[in-house]
Amino acid sequence: MEKFSEFLTSVDDFVWGIPLIVLIMTCGIILTIRGRGLQFRHLGKALKFMVKNENDGDGEVSSFAALCTALSATIGTGNIVGVATAIAAGGTGALFWMIIAALLGMATKYTEGFLAIKYRKVDSEGHYLGGPFYYIENGMGKNFKWLAKLFAIFGVFVGMFGIGTFTQINGITSAVNNFFTSDIAFTIGGEYEISWATIIAGLIVTIFAALVIIGGIKRISKVSEIIVPFMAVLYILFALLLIIMNITKIPSAVSTIIKSAFGLDAVAGGALGSMMIAMQKGVARGIFSNEAGLGSAPIAAAAAQTKEPVRQGLVTMTGTFIDTVVVCTMTGLSIVISGAYLNPELEGVEITTAAFQSGLPFPSQVTAFILMICLIFFAFTTILGWSYYSERCLAYLTGSKRSVTIVFRWLYILAIFIGPYLTVSAVWTIADIFNGLMALPNIIALIVLSGVMAKDSKAYFKKNKLGANIE
Repeated sequence: MEKFSEFLTSVDDFVWGIPLIVLIMTCGIILTIRGRGLQFRHLGKALKFMVKNENDGDGEVSSFAALCTALSATIGTGNIVGVATAIAAGGTGALFWMIIAALLGMATKYTEGFLAIKYRKVDSEGHYLGGPFYYIENGMGKNFKWLAKLFAIFGVFVGMFGIGTFTQINGITSAVNNFFTSDIAFTIGGEYEISWATIIAGLIVTIFAALVIIGGIKRISKVSEIIVPFMAVLYILFALLLIIMNITKIPSAVSTIIKSAFGLDAVAGGALGSMMIAMQKGVARGIFSNEAGLGSAPIAAAAAQTKEPVRQGLVTMTGTFIDTVVVCTMTGLSIVISGAYLNPELEGVEITTAAFQSGLPFPSQVTAFILMICLIFFAFTTILGWSYYSERCLAYLTGSKRSVTIVFRWLYILAIFIGPYLTVSAVWTIADIFNGLMALPNIIALIVLSGVMAKDSKAYFKKNKLGANIE
């Protein structure tokens, strides 16, 4: 097991090395420049469009439902566990780079949503299909269909073995196991103990996930529309309460984060190395959380009831703002303020739980229970969202055969069932590897098609200035 973990770590370090980090950040910078900083200039309009659907748009679900489906896949363990693991592995500076990557990632997410509508298609059954595989094939040309297939292959693996299943169910069962004390049922490899709480929680989540996943996109979007807004608001309120109650510690926490981000707190000669580790972990976990550049959100955006690519691009980019700039920042500040990340005996959700327990004026069991409920629902909706994403990737590869789709759904459910029995470190490392591989084809397409985005966006906002009705 130890050799396998070392192998995974070496692969992860290679995939998420300096070249990929530079590529992701460069993509965000290019799209920000070509889009004239639209993520900053038009954020207000984007937030308005987020809750105001088009009356005569074409699609399967409302823009808000499509956003909730996308958010269901992004607001998950990345916001509660991912931030904690990033800070534990890369120092507090990882939070700074996570936020920077998100601000640039908003332009990336905008472009993804724009291209999803621009190049989507309708199949024989009336389903709206879109995403990187379609804008690569139709936007870049048939000669790049191999790149679209490469994206789809990695997308299936990310859903089955990365963001979609293992990390989410592992986060849920870890939270439940931390809250409920139960006997050990068995051990894996003589050292990894599995409790009855883990087994029961895993079974319950698997059953409920199966009931929703078998229903497809419409059932997933309906469940997401209910759960995502409610749980996001609940979690934000508790994180905000913690920050307000510890407001005097904010300046010190911010100073600590910035110093760590640039390696200023490292010993002599280690500043650059410390900065690179913080950047690597921050960007990697940021991408895991908000999925900007990953190519997942445009798959859901393609089903939105809209006729205007720019409008949907604006709605899509709000997902990154809510997920990382708001939720992840609050989680990170809570962890830094409490100092929970300094305890070497804690990992994953234990760090965030300890932070909330020390910073909130409630009994520790009450705080742990609230956090556990938030994590369960966040992770559950991510499982649902990614079941749809990976299913669409598979459909592109196999031609939307119903028999293949049904078999895949059950295999996906089986992966959920297996997830609790993998180690935390192995699960997150596997997720990072597949995320990086999936991002590559999509980022290439975004850069190549950035000119299309820039031209159409400029025309759209020019109409707005001239007083045209573009609501």
